[in-house]
Amino acid sequence: MAGILSAILATAQIPVGYYDIADGLYGEDLQQALHNIIDNHNSLTYDDLWDAFEDTDPRPDNNNLVWDMYSDVPGGTPAYYYTFGSDQCGNYEGEGFCYNREHSWPKSWYNDASPMYTDLVQLVPTDGYTNGQRSNLVYGEVSSASWTSMNGSKVGGSALSWTNETVFEPIDEYKGDFARIYFYMATRYYSEDGSFNSNDMVDGSQIKPGALEMLMTWHENDSVSQKELIRNDAIYDWQYNRNPYVDHPEYVEYVWGDSQNVSQQLSLDDIKINPNPVSDILNLEIPVQSPKGYQLVLFDYCGKSLLKQQTTGNDMSLDVSGLQSGIYMVCILNLSSGNIITRKIVKQ
Repeated sequence: MAGILSAILATAQIPVGYYDIADGLYGEDLQQALHNIIDNHNSLTYDDLWDAFEDTDPRPDNNNLVWDMYSDVPGGTPAYYYTFGSDQCGNYEGEGFCYNREHSWPKSWYNDASPMYTDLVQLVPTDGYTNGQRSNLVYGEVSSASWTSMNGSKVGGSALSWTNETVFEPIDEYKGDFARIYFYMATRYYSEDGSFNSNDMVDGSQIKPGALEMLMTWHENDSVSQKELIRNDAIYDWQYNRNPYVDHPEYVEYVWGDSQNVSQQLSLDDIKINPNPVSDILNLEIPVQSPKGYQLVLFDYCGKSLLKQQTTGNDMSLDVSGLQSGIYMVCILNLSSGNIITRKIVKQ
């Protein structure tokens, strides 16, 4: 988590103070605070989406081409590419004809109501035919595919017990992207879901427990990518809000995970760092055991620089012999609560 956090802080263009009111909150309190931050976004027209996609979803190797998560082959060559503008749907007879505007949270789930209908966070450009195969199916994991796209996205019966319905499964490399979109939707429309329907996956705007467990696994297994960071910044330029779960992936655990139930807090006095100043080896002792342990991270300045070293446990040590002499910050991350405690050290 800390590695992801440091990388994101180094690249995402988050406005100063954007998440200040969310500091120190967990569970529904945090979800409400995040809702207040991203609420009342600039609502686009449906036609605006075509132009917006050119900013939010260009391929990194060619900005004129569409980055379609239903056809892309990460590390390989997709069976087809789409050019912005000229390849908009249109009619299609199969895969590779044109791209259209995919409502990842199907529009029938909220009766085509606004502003959900054009919310750029959940609208993505995808192959028209694959979009049609997905239709309004819930995302899930397929036991036996009845249809498979050229990049391996699937339609079929569910392998998970929370639904008996046919599901659509994107490829592993983009499961986290869609999970974080769903966390956004559950937060952006928290308490504003009067037009929303319910199904096996969601109850209004809120994700049901079985689907939530799956999406949290997707989120953990497919961490935030540079693609999502760039897309989040571009979305902010269009509709003046952001996906908090891209900027701060730890918020997923804070809102829906075990961290909201953690009461044990550590203070600086609880933590022993020996010796100080240090020469070669930094030793750390934490007297309190958490369900997921702790992670020790060494930064030039906590959260503002690239990760130097990390280790996990309750009795930990770091080899700092390779570091130049100077002042560093030790960050102790509670992997259960997400709390970070810092201590300045001097490297001799």
